[in-house]
Amino acid sequence: MYLSGLYFITDRRACKISCEEMTLKVLSAGVRLIQYREKKRSRRMLYEEAVILRRLTRDFNAVFILNDYADIALSVDADGLHLGQDDLPVREARKIIGKDKIIGISTHNFEQAIEAEKEGADYIGFGPVFHTKTKNAGVPKGTDMLREIKKLVNIPVVAIGGINFENIRSVLDTGVDAVAIASAILVGDIENNVKIFMEIIKSSSLL
Repeated sequence: MYLSGLYFITDRRACKISCEEMTLKVLSAGVRLIQYREKKRSRRMLYEEAVILRRLTRDFNAVFILNDYADIALSVDADGLHLGQDDLPVREARKIIGKDKIIGISTHNFEQAIEAEKEGADYIGFGPVFHTKTKNAGVPKGTDMLREIKKLVNIPVVAIGGINFENIRSVLDTGVDAVAIASAILVGDIENNVKIFMEIIKSSSLL
């Protein structure tokens, strides 16, 4: 499973362009791991946009993960599904999308991370590492906790929450498998932001 390096998450609140346009920009800049996350649209609109993003990611041979909705992930043939703690349990989502698809789940403490692995998750997102305006996910966990999580589980760990140019090296030093970023990529020059992040990640040997 390709799950390393830079993991881009769509966020229409961070910039004024469409999810299609921002995804095309990050794919063109070299990102190969995309999560479509959209909380404010109807399921029909989510499906229609997911079809477009699935086509784009396929053109670039990129991994496409859909947030929250197992049925939509299955219908557009996404590579995987990302769940929150309030979504379907991993075992139930697996029944819907099948054993060959990727399932990740957001975790915020040691117990959730351990449980995710037991339930059969392919990876966990852990955070927020730092304060973030993108999503209200609770108190920042910091890099020390992230380092401990890496020791606790044997599945890939994706760091998320408030990661930017100034703090990404401290996150990479914990040994995480990937870093999930939305607003720090989308604010300003998207392609140049991706280039800088990719260079930092490459220097840390995650790419």
